Amino acid sequence: METEVIATAQVAHDFTMWGLFLRATLTVKLVMLMLILSSFWAWAIILQKSITFRAARAEAKKFDRRFWSGEPLDGLFEEIGDTPRGASQRVFCAGMVEWERSHREDGGLIAGAEARIDRAMDVAISKESDRLQRGLPVLATVGSTAPFVGLFGTVWGIMNAFIEIAEQQNTNLAVVAPGIAEALLATGLGLLAAIPAVIFYNKLSADSDRIVAGYEAFADEFATILSRQLDR
Repeated sequence: METEVIATAQVAHDFTMWGLFLRATLTVKLVMLMLILSSFWAWAIILQKSITFRAARAEAKKFDRRFWSGEPLDGLFEEIGDTPRGASQRVFCAGMVEWERSHREDGGLIAGAEARIDRAMDVAISKESDRLQRGLPVLATVGSTAPFVGLFGTVWGIMNAFIEIAEQQNTNLAVVAPGIAEALLATGLGLLAAIPAVIFYNKLSADSDRIVAGYEAFADEFATILSRQLDR
């Protein structure tokens, strides 16, 4: 019996993160679990997007070298076929498909071909932009809401700490400290989830904009080449 009392006292005054979590009320525990899961979710998106963006930049660089290598565009289009394997290839194929559709059977071009080619590539770029941006709103949501969720857990924990003080009629620091520490842990977890989410949201958004700008620059250059063909 005495051993159980000693163990309980040790748990009550265990100021490790695990000890504070075990001592917390059910509401604060749910808040902490929500924040921990949000942090893992945010980091999963950060890692996945970092890999995706690196692959997109490498693919764009590789295709750009092939595009400007002097290889005939028709041959490049036939080599890619119906299954383009990257965003740059999909933008290129969208323009080439519309270019081929704009030819009449006699070899002439249907009026408005240049505008349709531009629109086709713009649609392809818009789809690639949506694909790159997918998941980033989650980072923005975690970054903006996690501190407030943690603050709610802190307010709830401090409220329970004051209730415990009133019930025990004791303002001794040893009585007050565990409840306050438990409450502040919720705020700490909220900041731990929010800070990386905000930092990487800004970074990944800027990276996405730069990649999309590269696609748009390529589309403009490609449209210029086709425009020269139309003028001949």
